[in-house]
Amino acid sequence: MTVHFIGAGPGAPDLITVRGRDLIARCPVCLYAGSLVPRALLDHCPSGARIVDTAPMSLDEIVVEFKRATDAGQDVARLHSGDLSIWSALGEQLRRLDEEDIAYTVTPGVPSFAAAAAALRQELTLPEVTQSVVLTRTSGRASSMPEAEQLKAFAATGATLAVHLSIHALDQVVAEAMPFYGADCPVAVVYRASWPEERIVRGTLGTIVDEVAKSPIDRTALILIGKVLSARDFRDSALYDASYQRRFRGRT
Repeated sequence: MTVHFIGAGPGAPDLITVRGRDLIARCPVCLYAGSLVPRALLDHCPSGARIVDTAPMSLDEIVVEFKRATDAGQDVARLHSGDLSIWSALGEQLRRLDEEDIAYTVTPGVPSFAAAAAALRQELTLPEVTQSVVLTRTSGRASSMPEAEQLKAFAATGATLAVHLSIHALDQVVAEAMPFYGADCPVAVVYRASWPEERIVRGTLGTIVDEVAKSPIDRTALILIGKVLSARDFRDSALYDASYQRRFRGRT
């Protein structure tokens, strides 16, 4: 018996990997985060599968489900939104499965920042504009930020910021980024990227709070900050430059 942790993607049910879809289809038990994972993905579950919404459950209650499936010799598809590598609560579940000697696998998914960039039709790194993307958040009720990982420390780099789980603290995000990027720096707030209700609010650090206030957003939104969002006068990358010799080009 194996627990298969699956990144279910940012929202659109077809933004799941083929591997993830096939694992769902063969597991007789499916645990999914009902507040964030689209129910359409459950259509891939086999007939008669035990389907459990973990949104209202504690970690202990989820582990009970894992052990119950283990005792029955049943594989589990465990669906999380986005990708499992960030803010997924994967770590504590794997620790408990190690303690219980229960086997597991991890299948990556499309992360929300990638879906937001696609919605914006935007590359987040551009030659000689910025070559780094910082995935971060602000402190919240669930967990605080380490002292060395305050937003202002990342803002000082000038990288593209992808600020997760922080739309409730938009004022704070703007205040901490403003000294480093300036009031004219472009900002995009992407609400529920790839969902049918997806919405994009654009502005600058000087205007974005007022723009969002016109139609308030209180959750499930990503804040993107950086010069790349409006950059048009940047040089082409070397990758496709006719004079750039590389291993697979074979030019003389």
